[in-house]
Amino acid sequence: MAGRLPAAVSRILLLLFALTLFALSFLSLRSLRTATIPTISDARAVSSSPAAAPSEVYHSPEAFFAGYSEMERTFKVFIYPDGDPGTFYQTPRKLTGKYASEGYFFQNIRESRFRTDDPDRAQLFFVPISPHKMRGKGTSYENMTIIVQHYVESLIRKYPYWNRTLGADHFFVTCHDVGVRAFEGLPFIVKNSIRVVCSPSYNVGYIPHKDVALPQILQPFALPAGGNDIANRNILGFWAGHRNSKIRVILAQLWENDTELAISNNRINRAIGELVYQKQFYHTKYCICPGGSQVNSARITDSIHYGCVPVILSDYYDLPFSDVLDWRKFAVVLKESDVYQMKHILKSILQDEFVALHKALVKVQKHFEWHSPPIPYDAFHMVMYELWLRHHVIKY
Repeated sequence: MAGRLPAAVSRILLLLFALTLFALSFLSLRSLRTATIPTISDARAVSSSPAAAPSEVYHSPEAFFAGYSEMERTFKVFIYPDGDPGTFYQTPRKLTGKYASEGYFFQNIRESRFRTDDPDRAQLFFVPISPHKMRGKGTSYENMTIIVQHYVESLIRKYPYWNRTLGADHFFVTCHDVGVRAFEGLPFIVKNSIRVVCSPSYNVGYIPHKDVALPQILQPFALPAGGNDIANRNILGFWAGHRNSKIRVILAQLWENDTELAISNNRINRAIGELVYQKQFYHTKYCICPGGSQVNSARITDSIHYGCVPVILSDYYDLPFSDVLDWRKFAVVLKESDVYQMKHILKSILQDEFVALHKALVKVQKHFEWHSPPIPYDAFHMVMYELWLRHHVIKY
């Protein structure tokens, strides 16, 4: 018996050696295969093909649709009833123009299934004060902060809910540029409360993963959505606007006289013809979206609506719904410093890659539209989904 044991062990070791050698050979052969992962350009540094299946516009389709369904079944929001509706509370200023997102949200949340009149059932609390309406009435920035401060302090005195989390389960909504500054009179709002804003810049107090990026949508759209119109897009890139930021100045200086890029220093004059600016989107492959006075621009959602692939040229911008949508599947996301190589980057995108971007863009159009009453998966429901995601991390 003692002489047989080493032989058995030897056979086992020999078998293990053979299996190990086979595994290493298999892995080596796999590593020798040529990786054929198409990329839009080295400057974009994408890690996967933009020609992926359209469902991949979502980071995790399964998680999103399951979470969305759960949100519709269970999510409840309490709206504070206090405040004079004739001033800045409860009612938005209007549902048109470049700040329409604020007005649509105010109107839709009041009429939605998510609203509850029982604060004990609510997961979040909405403080309905409209900076856009304040601005429309000529309120100065200084007075705006005072109005917000006094209103919130009155809620703190009257209700017990704020002090449970020092406002962490409360949220505000503003699309006006000045609206972000309206809350600076109360530092714990900036620190704790969820701020749903159209100007979500990482370098001006916006806190990612707590706050929510609200898409700035110029509604109503002047023309129908762009769809299967790829053949008509014979202009490489388009931008027309004012030089109200450094990146826009550089963009105009570099490319205003280019023969393949339609770059204009000013918005297209309406006297030239009706809806000339909007119609230009229909004929362009890539619409340049540089940041203006803030990181955001309604031009981005115009591009999405009209089927023109947006070229994001704005640093520190937390793009709307970016924890749900993979923007690199339907947009070209660049750093501002890439403006000098922008034409080369756009021309290096292969036609089949552009087609994939455009198809994915059409798929996400519904997420960047407001409706009243709201419809499933529109901008209102996407914002509510973002809020639903955030309420899970609040403990009290």
